[in-house]
Order: sequence, then structure tokens, then C-alpha cells
Amino acid sequence: MKPEFENIPLVKTGKRFEIEIDGHFAFIDYREMGHQIALVHTEADPELAGTGAAVAVVEKTLAYIEENQKKLLPFCPYVFAYIRKHPEWKRIVDEKFEGYDKL
Repeated sequence: MKPEFENIPLVKTGKRFEIEIDGHFAFIDYREMGHQIALVHTEADPELAGTGAAVAVVEKTLAYIEENQKKLLPFCPYVFAYIRKHPEWKRIVDEKFEGYDKL
């Protein structure tokens, strides 16, 4: 994560994890079911394109999931691709996730 995003807090609302940069948002829609959190869609406002904000919200969200001892279901293609590039995060993916062996 770029240093400029390190001190920006992750906010968890009822339906998404988000970070705010100068009035613009990068966020991940999620569903929480017991001990699992399914990440379904990652998006950043157009004003944040190319800044690394989407990566920052993914990294902060994965850290949140791990810190709260939840298991990840990475349905979002962006999150799935991130974990493929950073296999150390596979440790928080639920082994029952259908695409687990493709990570």
C-alpha cells in the first residue's frame, strides 16, 4: 500500500468497507455470514483511478478480516486476482471456497 493511504481509516458500514480520500471513495461491497465475509465487488470513484486507492481498500479489508478471525470468500474478481498475486493472504480464505485451489 502506498504510504499516503496508511493512515486513512477503514470504515465498515452495513454493506461495504470503504476509505475516503479528499471526498472520494474506494470501497468493497460485502456480505457477512457468521464467521465468513464474502467480498463481492470492489470499486473506486473515477477521481481515484490510478492512485492505488483500490489496492489500499483491499489490503485494509483483508487485514480487518484477519484481525477479526473471519474467513474470506473472495467472489470479487479484483480481490481474487489480488490474492493470486499475494498468496500470503490465502491463509484467510475459507478452504471451502469454490475457487480455493485456483488461488
